[in-house]
Amino acid sequence: MKTAIEALVIAFSMYSKIPMPGMKWEEKGMKYAMCFFPVIGLVEGLIVYLVGSLLWKLGVSRLLFGCVMAVLPLGITGGIHMDGFLDTADAISSYGEKEKRLEILKDPHTGAFAIICGIVYMVLSVGFWNELSRELLPVAALSFCMSRALSGFAVMTFPKAKKDGLVSTFRDAAGEQTVRICMVIYAVLILVCACGVSVIGAAMMVCACAITYGYHYVNCMKRFGGITGDLAGYFLQINELVVLIALVSSQYLG
Repeated sequence: MKTAIEALVIAFSMYSKIPMPGMKWEEKGMKYAMCFFPVIGLVEGLIVYLVGSLLWKLGVSRLLFGCVMAVLPLGITGGIHMDGFLDTADAISSYGEKEKRLEILKDPHTGAFAIICGIVYMVLSVGFWNELSRELLPVAALSFCMSRALSGFAVMTFPKAKKDGLVSTFRDAAGEQTVRICMVIYAVLILVCACGVSVIGAAMMVCACAITYGYHYVNCMKRFGGITGDLAGYFLQINELVVLIALVSSQYLG
């Protein structure tokens, strides 16, 4: 039980801005920290659902709804995954060799392409949150857990692009097979819950996840020679946006 609590605290401390008690990071706790990565998505999804429901109840404009819902996840995570998205956008846009792209990922400076991609991302996020129906809000909320389950599975499965970095730290400490099993269980449970809300919405979420996960693998292997923490964050942001787009699209199919 103590190890599980330590792992939970480490996961939330690393990947969210949700206050956690101070605790020394022990090897046992770090070994299973990734098992609790999707739990952050569950909490984030719950907050998104509650805030979204409140905004609808208050009768705010659709534009204000879209803006709040687009920014809210960044406030919960502290932007750690968006940072990976921006770094990766810069690296991909460089058209350099693999070593050059990996160097850009480590560069603390923000390039023009990162800014452009960040603006485009947020505009699209506001627009599609603006279009999302109230009925599909629970599925959109569940997608935050699904994205982390897939991201965690990739971190434990894809080859590492570097011997150091965040992925190496957690992967070297992790019980990889245990984490992978946990990620699959999370994904299955989320899919079952999503089907209970909307079968079409759940199907669109699966399609979106399959496309983005395939792209994630090709992107990691072809452009970077493996996965890094920034690439994991890039995938998570892309996945959440594409799932949102897919859910909005499903409204026109139902």
